[in-house]
Amino acid sequence: MTEYPGLVFSEDKDRLLASVRPSGERHPLDLEALRGLLMESGFGRWQLSEAALLELVECYNAEGTESELTIGTSHDAVCSLEISKDAMQVWLTLVPAGDGKVLLPDAVYLMLDHAGVTYGIDQAAVEAACAATEAVHILVAAGIPAENGENARFELLVAEARDRAPQLDEHGLIDFRELGEIPTVVAEQPLMRRYPPTSGTVGHNVFGAVIEPLPGRNESFAENLIGAYVANDDANLLRAVFNGQPVRCGNGVMVEQVLHVRNVNMASGNISFDGTVHIEGEVLPGMKVNATGDIVVGDLVDGAELDAGGDVHVSGGIIAKAKVRAGGSISARFVENSQVCSGTTIAIDDTVLQSDLQANNQIIVGLKSPLRGRLAGGSARAMMLIQTPVLGASSGGVTNLMLGVNPVLEASYKELLQTIDKLREEEDKLEKLVKHLTTHGDKAGMLERAKASWQQAIQAWAKLLPERDELEKQLALIMEARIDVGASVEG
Repeated sequence: MTEYPGLVFSEDKDRLLASVRPSGERHPLDLEALRGLLMESGFGRWQLSEAALLELVECYNAEGTESELTIGTSHDAVCSLEISKDAMQVWLTLVPAGDGKVLLPDAVYLMLDHAGVTYGIDQAAVEAACAATEAVHILVAAGIPAENGENARFELLVAEARDRAPQLDEHGLIDFRELGEIPTVVAEQPLMRRYPPTSGTVGHNVFGAVIEPLPGRNESFAENLIGAYVANDDANLLRAVFNGQPVRCGNGVMVEQVLHVRNVNMASGNISFDGTVHIEGEVLPGMKVNATGDIVVGDLVDGAELDAGGDVHVSGGIIAKAKVRAGGSISARFVENSQVCSGTTIAIDDTVLQSDLQANNQIIVGLKSPLRGRLAGGSARAMMLIQTPVLGASSGGVTNLMLGVNPVLEASYKELLQTIDKLREEEDKLEKLVKHLTTHGDKAGMLERAKASWQQAIQAWAKLLPERDELEKQLALIMEARIDVGASVEG
């Protein structure tokens, strides 16, 4: 330390001393230089006093002073273990020795053993902690969490299968499309594959205890699937019974038979068919067509009645007091003096004149005639949207519009609330019975059965709450309902 004459370090048992002695010319000393000197002299692991170091710098820089200061103390390494509440992690906090007894890895392993930690010990982390020159907080053991099983899932094997479940977008509108060509399958064709749930993978905590995973939720193919069956040689494969139109139904696919007729008239008679009806020509006055699936008409519906469980697509028009109803969407080129009622959307290419339209979601007029399309006369009722290029006419009567109307949704919501209220009343009665039996005794041995019934009642109405919330969410969308007139309002 010739660079700093008169500065001497020495050890006295567990103390580190610094002496300032008389010398010739002294070079200025600062705190950083002093720390460097201590490191060079082999005293870097001592626990140093910041105040004492500052005092030493001041004494040394004062000409003609002499002093002896205790600037550090010796101590052994200090460590502790911290085990997380879920017993999945063990952290080691270690303060290295200040020129005292160091901590060896074997001592850490012994501490872990005394704490009961036997699984997931990281030897590299333990060795790194023991070799650290500064205080550390390091993960030295970790368990492996259980991997929960996957739920049963279903893969659709028919790419063109119809899915009649309406899908709402962020604006509460249902995406509709024309039916176009009817997708078909042949008998024995694979429709859907089921992948069973998995049981998951067990885990372990740091004590070596096994953590059981939650098995995946099991679901089977939907029941009562018309036109489909579970393969005899593969319980996870759904096949078509006969040729027809594939329609997805949740965890299953139905196959609707497709009836092809040229025209519906007196010669063909009325049609009532369990499946989809494809009419190449027209449906003449007074005739009726009823189908559980879709109805596709290649020409006019002239004064006839159509009733479909799925969608209705009319390539021509709907005229002359015709009545058309569909559980899904209805599309046509034009409508005149008729009644049209849709479970989702009514989409008209050109015009609607003197007709009554009812759609549980939206009515769109003028799809292929954005400047001349017109909705005039009669009435139009929809929940979210009525859209037309031209609204009304200078002659021909008043056009009545009503928004925010969805009788099906409102009825479902009302019925659901009544069911929830009824279940809550039942749950309340059972709760009072359980409290009474608990307080006044259970001579007849009814308490356990009452408790079980009470829990079942709670679960029953609780399961309906998500459905209620979803219906309320859909009803709240009514606030965004609008009339969209693209060109002009007349009459």
